[in-house]
Amino acid sequence: MAATLLYLTELLGLPVYDLKRRAIGRVKEAALVPIEDPSRIDRFLVGAGNTWLTIRYEQVRSISLDGIELGDELLTPYHSDEYMLRMVRDLLDQQIIDAFGRKVVRVTDVTFEIRDAGAYTGLYVTEVDIGMRSIFRRLFQGVLPRTWIRRLQEPIPVNSIAWSYCNIIEVDPMRRLRLNISPAQLENMHPADLADIMEELGPEAREAVITSLDSESAAEALSEVDPEIQASILEGLETEKAAEILEEMSPDQAADVLQEMEEETSEGLLAELDAEDKTEVEELLEYDEHTAGGMMNTEYVALSKEATVAEAIGSLREASDWIEGLNALLLTGEDDKLSGQVSLARLLLAAPNTKLMDIAEDGAPIKVHVKTRESRVTETFDRYNLLSLPVVDDRDRLVGVITADDVIAVLRGRR
Repeated sequence: MAATLLYLTELLGLPVYDLKRRAIGRVKEAALVPIEDPSRIDRFLVGAGNTWLTIRYEQVRSISLDGIELGDELLTPYHSDEYMLRMVRDLLDQQIIDAFGRKVVRVTDVTFEIRDAGAYTGLYVTEVDIGMRSIFRRLFQGVLPRTWIRRLQEPIPVNSIAWSYCNIIEVDPMRRLRLNISPAQLENMHPADLADIMEELGPEAREAVITSLDSESAAEALSEVDPEIQASILEGLETEKAAEILEEMSPDQAADVLQEMEEETSEGLLAELDAEDKTEVEELLEYDEHTAGGMMNTEYVALSKEATVAEAIGSLREASDWIEGLNALLLTGEDDKLSGQVSLARLLLAAPNTKLMDIAEDGAPIKVHVKTRESRVTETFDRYNLLSLPVVDDRDRLVGVITADDVIAVLRGRR
């Protein structure tokens, strides 16, 4: 272990000596002031009797396992500072997001580097420790000499995250610490990984993560989370931000979330949606959530059976914002009644002037009524090995589509 390294568990309890090598007290805490330097320890808080004294970084002449020696004895009583990030109070044992490991971890120690700056000796945060090695140090600190602990820990693998990746730089005096992970790191994660992270975080940290994302990324992540957690997160956000996220969600997902909220809250969010989104979501809210109507999505592409392949491709381009999971076009006849469907594979292989009815799948389209129970819907998907299933009303008019994702969500909820 390099001699220039020091751990928070070792720092705590170190004696502090004045110019005549007399003990002033012991280190109880250390703090950053991120707006001045994001990694340098700015102040050491030293217990002296019943009071805490503050030592600034430029007063430190040397730091070692034997203690801290001062080059300046001008000490002041400790006063709380809202811009201060304290290592023990605000970081140790706190949850942080490991953006590269795509998981939530708990900080069990902090690694510092001791640097000679000439006029003073500085202590800089380099890593947060999250593994068994740091737990071992904490268990035996005060039981065994520090040098023994260092030797005994050597066979245990290092498990840490570089401080620059943690990016914990914004202190919120109301919460003491806000985890301000880089939005770019979060937005580059797969929504399912981000959802797993949010489910492990506490309510305040979830809100901090969602607030840091753009509305589209936030909606994608929330779509992978249980509706109850979705509702809890959105209820904690500003109404305007929550409405922006809802507008980025598919209508069926937005309806599912609103059903989990108090009526007053859901009505307030509905009022913030634009007219088209509001109408679609309100229509879905009228259906029993355990029926095909409650499961379906109103985002689909439907064309007249007399339309051509060229017209169909034009419609797909217009719907490019939400067709990622689309696998078939739906065909309608008179009075918007469902008459068939065309797979995207057939569409791409056909000539531009070909009529859609000529490349439609053989036989009557498989469909369900809007009031069909969800158990019957899942059975239909399983029986016919479907990726999507059209939903019709009493007059056989197309009103929505259920996708495999919707069915998986139902099955997952039953477990």
